[in-house]
Amino acid sequence: MNVKMSLPLLPLRDIVVFPSMVVPLFVGRDKSINALNNVMTSEKKILLVTQKNSETDDPKRNDIFNYGCESRILQLLKLPDGTVKVLVEGNKRVKIVDFKDEEKFISCTFEYQKEIIENEESLKTLAFSAIKKLEKLNSINKKISSETISNIKELKDPAKIADNIASHLNATISEKQQIFETADVKKRLNGVIKIMENETSIIGVEKRIRGRVKTQME
Repeated sequence: MNVKMSLPLLPLRDIVVFPSMVVPLFVGRDKSINALNNVMTSEKKILLVTQKNSETDDPKRNDIFNYGCESRILQLLKLPDGTVKVLVEGNKRVKIVDFKDEEKFISCTFEYQKEIIENEESLKTLAFSAIKKLEKLNSINKKISSETISNIKELKDPAKIADNIASHLNATISEKQQIFETADVKKRLNGVIKIMENETSIIGVEKRIRGRVKTQME
């Protein structure tokens, strides 16, 4: 039987936060600021859940995804314009089972989600393949720092490798959320690899088209 927990919820507009991911967020909505203030007086844990539509200002139950990330607040800074800059670290995947839109802030009851891990050796091989795909992609789009690549290469856990790569991919919110919700680590790694292969292929096609246009102009 899954243990049910409860925490204030912070809806996110344009980002999916994965476990072990450290990210700065700028928070301006009153309910979200109230939620942050509430958790700062206790364990500094908050539930981060992505909105389906970033333009929704007052999200209800159907406006957010069913899965989110229990996270810890590392730092909170109140800015002069009334907004709050907060540094958070993703901790565990959770599934929302109850949603309470209260006057001051949103709170949720949730269950932790377990990773599905089969055949660890084959997972390590797949994770190594994912890192190689990331290096190849980054050699042509230069969007990820060499330090980030090095940090990912030092990871041993295939699940963490999948999450870290996914968090840096140039993918849509729905694609990242789909990866996030995949409990089976093998399927998650394959999903990450597919996104990278697609982007590498698209960049290759764009380069060939630019090459042909340049040749015709000459």
